[in-house]
Amino acid sequence: MNKGIMLQDKVAVVTGAGRGIGRDIALLMAAQGARVVVNDIGASVGGVGNDASPGQQVVDEIKAAGGQAVLSTDSVSDWAAANRIIECAADTFGRIDVVVNNAGILRDRLFFNMSIEEWHAVIDVHLHGSFYVSRAAAPHFKTQQSGAYVHMTSTSGLLGNLGQANYAAAKLGVAALSRSIAFDMQRYNVRSNCISPFAWSRMIGSMPTETPEQQARVEKLKKMDTAKIAPMVAFLASDAAHEVTGQIFAVRGNEIFLMSQPRPARGMHTAEGWTPETIAERVLPAMKPSFTPLENSSVVFSWDPV
Repeated sequence: MNKGIMLQDKVAVVTGAGRGIGRDIALLMAAQGARVVVNDIGASVGGVGNDASPGQQVVDEIKAAGGQAVLSTDSVSDWAAANRIIECAADTFGRIDVVVNNAGILRDRLFFNMSIEEWHAVIDVHLHGSFYVSRAAAPHFKTQQSGAYVHMTSTSGLLGNLGQANYAAAKLGVAALSRSIAFDMQRYNVRSNCISPFAWSRMIGSMPTETPEQQARVEKLKKMDTAKIAPMVAFLASDAAHEVTGQIFAVRGNEIFLMSQPRPARGMHTAEGWTPETIAERVLPAMKPSFTPLENSSVVFSWDPV
């Protein structure tokens, strides 16, 4: 495969492409030959407001470099609007080959203080948005017997994190959605994978830094460039990844990890059946050493990024 054109003639939708990780993904995919729908409503990190200028700047940058791009300002969190995002690709470029579900917001709050609105706002963008845009593209993928989905998950969902019940639930849901899509669309030669990105962006910049541990974690994240995520997205979108589906990768600076997915860790059985008492007496002592500890990404990924 020729260097620099792994996505030649493919049409890609990148949501949340006006800034940060999404911007770098859109720019690299265009540099790799893709025609790109740059989707961004131009909202704040919390999902408030609308501004077309960030997305338009990315479109202009792609065109200035000789690429092809078009702006979409529709919201992923609305079913009709999500369909318009895919229609934008089909109407402008004649087809759709790749969906990158990157759009996101944060409404961090400790679980016991989280409002219903904060819960719904995050779920709507991350989980509902990923489903809506993916579902809108599915008929196109089925008809042409090809396509690739790349979804953004997070260690906040895969591992857990403080004060992010809404975001964590949405991001773990995205991982399950991706795997379900991989099962259902495999017969049509359509792939679906997740990336858990580590990078300094507007969203990460809103993390609390009230304790020395939080401050140290943020300082470590500041060293990680958003552009480091884009190559993995471009690879997963390309034909070179035709055998890769249903997987979760973490990208952290120059490091790439294949993340494990739930499998049985220990098992016990008894011919007599279990009672609450025998579970307490026999199962707990046997399984407790294999319990997954409450550790977030700063503990699991304890070394400095490369």
